Amino acid sequence: MTASREHFSSRIGFILAAAGSAVGIGNLVGFPVNAAKNGGGAFLLMYALFVFFICLPVMIAEMGVGRKTQKEPVGAYKSLSGGSKLWGAAGFLGVLTPFMIAVFYMVITVWIFGYIVLIAMGDLDLLANSDYFGSFVHDKYLFGGLIAVASIVYFILVAGVKDGIEKAAKVLMPTLFVMLIALVIYVLTLDNAMAGVKFFIIPDVAKLTPSVINGALSQAFFSLSLGMGILITYGSYIDNKTDIVSSAKFVAITDTAVAFTAGLMILPAIFSFDPNINPNKLSDSGVALIFTFLPKIFLALQASLGYFGASAIAVCFFLLVFFAAITSLVSIIEVPVSYLVTEKCQSRKKALMTLVSTAGILTVFALVSYGMVDFFTNFTSYAGQNKPFFDVIVDVFYDTILPLNGFLLCIFVSYRWKKQLSKELSIGNEGYVGSWVEKYVDFSLGTFVPVIVFFIFINTVASKFFAINLFGF
Repeated sequence: MTASREHFSSRIGFILAAAGSAVGIGNLVGFPVNAAKNGGGAFLLMYALFVFFICLPVMIAEMGVGRKTQKEPVGAYKSLSGGSKLWGAAGFLGVLTPFMIAVFYMVITVWIFGYIVLIAMGDLDLLANSDYFGSFVHDKYLFGGLIAVASIVYFILVAGVKDGIEKAAKVLMPTLFVMLIALVIYVLTLDNAMAGVKFFIIPDVAKLTPSVINGALSQAFFSLSLGMGILITYGSYIDNKTDIVSSAKFVAITDTAVAFTAGLMILPAIFSFDPNINPNKLSDSGVALIFTFLPKIFLALQASLGYFGASAIAVCFFLLVFFAAITSLVSIIEVPVSYLVTEKCQSRKKALMTLVSTAGILTVFALVSYGMVDFFTNFTSYAGQNKPFFDVIVDVFYDTILPLNGFLLCIFVSYRWKKQLSKELSIGNEGYVGSWVEKYVDFSLGTFVPVIVFFIFINTVASKFFAINLFGF
């Protein structure tokens, strides 16, 4: 263990920080959208099963690798593989992935920030116009929003693990929970809200199609930030007194609880707004739901709350999503920061400035790729569609490389690091060795979990880049 390595000051600090990395836009919006389009309760049931039986072992393994090595993905793979260049490359992919994901995630966070400002200025009716978002993404004021968001993230990260990441998580996560529950309570009072609740929580076994199962599995994997290197990096900041297994369970429970509660907020609101709505007609994009559909719902509340009341509810929602986005951004960017500090011996300030001059420039390219600059708007094409620079990053790094990273981790832990994971996980948990949890983690990581994760990767490559669905759904 490196003497200068920072650590979280408490177990709850680590859990909140790790939960903050997992709880993001995908939970608050992506999950309800996928639930609506994939059978409601049937999707929810499969999602919960996949979180605890497929994703939890991967999460535990990432944390174990991080604590054992006290390093980020590059250093961790190199350390445990005896300096293997091949595994060092796998580790670098685990750093490059969050580096690139931070680019498009920053853009979405800037959009959310812009909506908060506009609603606070009294422009909710403008945002509810279906055509407005197309012009909003061209607005030159977004560059001011980019500076504001980047400054918030910089302020948190430059303070370090204990005084920055942990303190921010201890403030933002409880605030997020309170705001989310308050909004749920309000939404459930709306007319026809119970129809949305029924659709969401009562599983219809007839809707358990291969498509629903695949959608739930992908959502569970992406929702928990697996394959981003975040949990390896955060795992390197915990001490030997921490029980990794139980901490991972708390993170998974927290993440699932937030996703479930978000479903209780958004689906009843959708059914209340349009009692005859066909959920299958909702856009596949969580971004479209946030920026085009939900403002209409909030504006419709003016009939009962008045314009000011409707705007207040809208501000609360977008602040909720903004807090979730910030906690996720902090964790995403911490991975390349930790790499530069650990492997390149840079100070945190210098590492952050390095990212500003690299990822920052790429973020500007992504920000202008929706009509501001034609080169980035029509960056390339594949699967019969023109793709802006923003979409290319999402397709390549978020949708495709994440499951590949998860697959590589499973192979590394099960066949390269072999039985050392159990030894590491027994630290802080004396009853782990010989328990059914140990047997399940070892068996699952060495057998069906890597197969399933690799299946996600192959199907994503085929569908995203060649418009071919290998498995017929």
